[in-house]
Amino acid sequence: MRASVEQALKLVHDERPESLGEALALLQDTVYSFSMKVCGHHEDAEDTMQDVLLKSIPYLGKFENPKALSAWLYKAARNRCISRHRRAEASPARNLSLDELMPSSFELQRMLRSPAPSPEEKLLSSEDAEQLKQAIMTVPLHYRMVLVLHDMEELSTEEVAQILRLREGTVRVRLHRARLFLRRQLAQPEEGGRIIIPEIHAAAEEERPTRCRRLFAALSDYMDGVIDDAMCDEMDRHLHDCEPCQAFLASLKNVVAQCHAYAPHCDEPRAEELRNQLLPKYEQAVAALGQRTAPADTGRRASWT
Repeated sequence: MRASVEQALKLVHDERPESLGEALALLQDTVYSFSMKVCGHHEDAEDTMQDVLLKSIPYLGKFENPKALSAWLYKAARNRCISRHRRAEASPARNLSLDELMPSSFELQRMLRSPAPSPEEKLLSSEDAEQLKQAIMTVPLHYRMVLVLHDMEELSTEEVAQILRLREGTVRVRLHRARLFLRRQLAQPEEGGRIIIPEIHAAAEEERPTRCRRLFAALSDYMDGVIDDAMCDEMDRHLHDCEPCQAFLASLKNVVAQCHAYAPHCDEPRAEELRNQLLPKYEQAVAALGQRTAPADTGRRASWT
């Protein structure tokens, strides 16, 4: 969960006159950043930000649990992004298989010759951020949602599962395949300023050693430290002796580091203008609520997560 949501909730309950505006600024940043990563368009992200916060206004003062507020915001933003996506694109959901995303021996050898920057060395320039944004938008939506919530919004597997109403195992599978797909997209050469979606086949280009394939299948769990001790020891031994797998792991870690670093922000003058529209609506909603009942989940009686 973002620290900004917890901070925003404290400000909502603060009695200083300026606290609500500060709280809305933090919530704006959270919803806009998520929506921009999922939708990829400034106008869509701004509309989603304003719509979600407008809907939240009657209930903000009722929330006491920041996790419940965080889950509500992400669920509302997710639903609106999906609605806009369905209107814009009626194509069926695309599923990714692990075999599609396995690197070829040629690619592994290429990575050995040109290793990826370490996560510590990689900083996102404006050009890098634009390339990353374009690549993220090629990730199929149901995989992209998991990638954004986990690697960009930094929610736990459990929190992502609750928001998306998935099993935790399904979240882990989708996260790994989303990371692999994004890594492949970022490795593709650009053509005319546009990232090319590769032709992916149902099977790997050539047979790979069984031990390497077993490592690739569990690589995200290994990176995130959610793997059992026996498998972790096996992977440690394999990585120690397999330079191509070391290079691939470094490449995947670099992609995750780029995801962490990507933080789009709404233009501040525009955000302030929208906040000024929300503040009187909040005051009206508080006055109108009176003794009305809050929604089923405000973090006290039940959980929307």
